[in-house]
Amino acid sequence: MKFVRIFILMGSILFSKAGFSQTINKDARMQWWREARFGLFIHWGVYSQWAGVYNGHPQLKGGAEWIMNRSKIPVAEYREKAKSFNPIHYNPDAWVKMARDAGMKYIIITAKHHDGFALFNSNASDWNVVAATQYGKDLLKPLAKACKKYGMPLGFYYSQAQDWTNPGGAVSRKVASDGWLNPDSAKIDEYTKNHNGHWDPIQETRSFQDYIHEVAVPQVKELLSNYGKVAVLWWDTPTNMTKEAALELQSLLSIQPHIITNDRLKKPDFPGDTKTPEQKIPGLHEIDTTDWETCMTMNGTWGFRAADTNWKSPAMLIRNLCDIASKGGNYLLNVGPMADGNIPEASIRILAEIGKWMKVNGESIYGTHQASLAQPEWGRITEKIINKQRFNWYLQLFKKPMDSQIKLPFAGMKVLSASTLDKIEKITYKIVDGEILLDIPKFYGMEEIRVLKICIEK
Repeated sequence: MKFVRIFILMGSILFSKAGFSQTINKDARMQWWREARFGLFIHWGVYSQWAGVYNGHPQLKGGAEWIMNRSKIPVAEYREKAKSFNPIHYNPDAWVKMARDAGMKYIIITAKHHDGFALFNSNASDWNVVAATQYGKDLLKPLAKACKKYGMPLGFYYSQAQDWTNPGGAVSRKVASDGWLNPDSAKIDEYTKNHNGHWDPIQETRSFQDYIHEVAVPQVKELLSNYGKVAVLWWDTPTNMTKEAALELQSLLSIQPHIITNDRLKKPDFPGDTKTPEQKIPGLHEIDTTDWETCMTMNGTWGFRAADTNWKSPAMLIRNLCDIASKGGNYLLNVGPMADGNIPEASIRILAEIGKWMKVNGESIYGTHQASLAQPEWGRITEKIINKQRFNWYLQLFKKPMDSQIKLPFAGMKVLSASTLDKIEKITYKIVDGEILLDIPKFYGMEEIRVLKICIEK
């Protein structure tokens, strides 16, 4: 076994000093992703059963998908509850149609989150939906089938290092008293300080190296081999990750030569293809890469928490999407399905509202990039190249501009047309002293985000 591991490592190093060098040119691999701009994140697992409550103690902060860690639930107890996991209302076809109708262009689902539970049938660990639950069926295969049916790229989130159930997995050092009402918090916290964050002796019955070789590597291979084309591999939290382990995982990408990966395998040695700001939209001064993606929740949690009803409004989420697209990024917006497979009604309603806007105004999002103009106080501007001589500006109005007029620098070019994307009215304009002056359309209020399209010829 020792010689096999050395052989794997040496083979991995041959791909690249910092990881696997994919044979497909990055620009070619990234083309669809750069045009997509909007995707669906799905956080789902047995943590959805708890819905943010453990032994009557409600979650005070943080994501509900962290309930096992935050409450320091014993492994045996967590696994026992999983036996009754039975998502009888799971309808992957409806999930994909919901994303499509919202204007989303790809889906990422938590194939395995930090609790180590796999949503797929795995030979590497019996801690999976087929072997450990009442449901007993692979959840990813029907989703992959539905995505293929609707032409929706599918990607997998995989927690490659942090795993609270499979022995040997790493554990983030979050304490029991941080965000949970647990009467044994002090005792648990003292134990975790002396056990690298672990709170259950069974978690330490194998080494981290054993976990990588016996669980993580074979499971990633299963994901890349058994579900057709995989668009994205979304690593998360490289807690205790070693360069040796990262190289072994990275080398598996040869199975899917077109795949896109993020920057969370092991920083800074493995930058991946995309950066991943979480729950925030970076300012222009913070962006130092072409490809980045903000992931964000609709309320305050990634996994389902019944008590969290603090939903962001559709208008706020649309403004976020416009802001991100105007800076050349992608928006990965999350839903947290319930344990029975239903998606919360609020999430469905919000996505439907976003979809109505995208149906009219999606042209100002898809395939656009940052415009060579300063960000205006009244909204955002995206730009789309049509050909060598023509391009479009899309002016996304968040509020009424001062003097009911928009002024933009304009020199040596010709305006071919100016109108609203909803085609309700044309826009009058004139060019004065190197500026284009546009009279804005009727403004319906803060919840109405109208878009102006200006077609320009150089």
